[in-house]
Amino acid sequence: MKKILIVDDEVNTAVLLSKFLTRNGFEVVTASNGASAFEHLRNNEFNLVLCDYRLEDTDGREILKVIRVQYPKTGVIIITGYSDIKMAVELIKMGAYDYITKPLYPDEILTTINKAIETHHALLEAADQETESVGSGTAKSNAKELRKQVLTNEFVAGTSRASKELLRQIELVAPTNYSVIIMGESGTGKESVAKSIHMNSPRRNQPFIAMDCGSLTKELAQSEFFGHEKGSFTGALYTKIGHFEMANGGTLFLDEVGNLSYDIQAALLRTVQERKVKRIGSTKEIDLDVRLIVATNENLQDAINKGRFREDLYHRFNEFSIYMPPLRERGGDIMLLAQHFLKSANEELGRNVTSFSPEVVDCLMSYRWQGNIRELKNVIRRATLLTEGAEILMKALPLEMLAYSKPPVTESAAPAEAAAPKETRHDLKNAALEAEYDTILRVLREVNFNKTKAAEMLKIDRKTLYNKMKAINLSK
Repeated sequence: MKKILIVDDEVNTAVLLSKFLTRNGFEVVTASNGASAFEHLRNNEFNLVLCDYRLEDTDGREILKVIRVQYPKTGVIIITGYSDIKMAVELIKMGAYDYITKPLYPDEILTTINKAIETHHALLEAADQETESVGSGTAKSNAKELRKQVLTNEFVAGTSRASKELLRQIELVAPTNYSVIIMGESGTGKESVAKSIHMNSPRRNQPFIAMDCGSLTKELAQSEFFGHEKGSFTGALYTKIGHFEMANGGTLFLDEVGNLSYDIQAALLRTVQERKVKRIGSTKEIDLDVRLIVATNENLQDAINKGRFREDLYHRFNEFSIYMPPLRERGGDIMLLAQHFLKSANEELGRNVTSFSPEVVDCLMSYRWQGNIRELKNVIRRATLLTEGAEILMKALPLEMLAYSKPPVTESAAPAEAAAPKETRHDLKNAALEAEYDTILRVLREVNFNKTKAAEMLKIDRKTLYNKMKAINLSK
């Protein structure tokens, strides 16, 4: 018998739906709010959740996020009024199967539910077959090829000696449950490597949750890590699931872990040691099975010596360490990566740029790439946007890169603006954005992409810096 959870704070609607679905052969459980729904989900397995978008303590978006991460075998259908249809469509993009609008019609409900369960079951069967095939002798080569594709897609496995060593270490540590520290300069692809480790581990069908510790304020950190109950503090309008709970069974990736305050490190250590988490305002402890991967662009040993990072927490993290080489040490990979980003940019922008001019190739190979892979990606995306033909030319590169062309660009040949149309030269909005891009990029390079220091130098707060980086495509 298929089991359905109905989440709706309108009692009459929930009762009528429950009776109707019970008559049609389903086992039904009801919940009137998000907290009750989460309790049922922890204690039961459901094929499907019918969730009203508007609830007294949360909304359909929050419930969908938790289900997608913690209960991936459960499908979701959103119940909504006509005024929320736009949001319902967004929730489908986030992973909901479908939505149904009020007033509810029995035939529509039954058809949608049956299709949802059938489709979700088919997807789960396909995933199970893929998992089983890894252990069968006839499918080992296919599994190996799949693993290779995942690694390649995640961090673009290169041909340089440094890249081959990096790939070897990923393949060694991925099947284990070791906690991993990934060290390296900003922009070297630490999160991509973390995803590759997860995707090549036995946890690959469980959640991978990434958390940027550099963007966390001290006040928000505990709530983001551990979650909170409704009413546990001012502004806690609904129950929130923390990142540890969301990652349960899978992998939690903590980026820029060195930026965490000392008291948050202490709370984190207790959670890691005890393998239990307790939401703010709750007395109930939740058992955890989470693999931790952390990343840092600073030397944590120096931070320990200066009293900014706990040595005991460091050793909890450091069961295995991976060093991410900067792009300048991966010279043989630069054009391989450039071609990869060109393909992605073409797909994103609907362009058909196919190659780089010889001068551009020389420039890309000679440039220092202080921002590493992130900077290369942004340069290629920008150049693809500015290129009208099939080949990227020097004029499509940022001005600061022109000095790296061979032969050196002279004053008569260099200025890309000289060849630009008048409307581009006199477009104040574009000029301001270009100046902002150059200033932010220059400061980030000066501080080795340490966003906290960059924000201080730019005299803006860190959140504003993150928003500006995202607006000018410097966020990844």
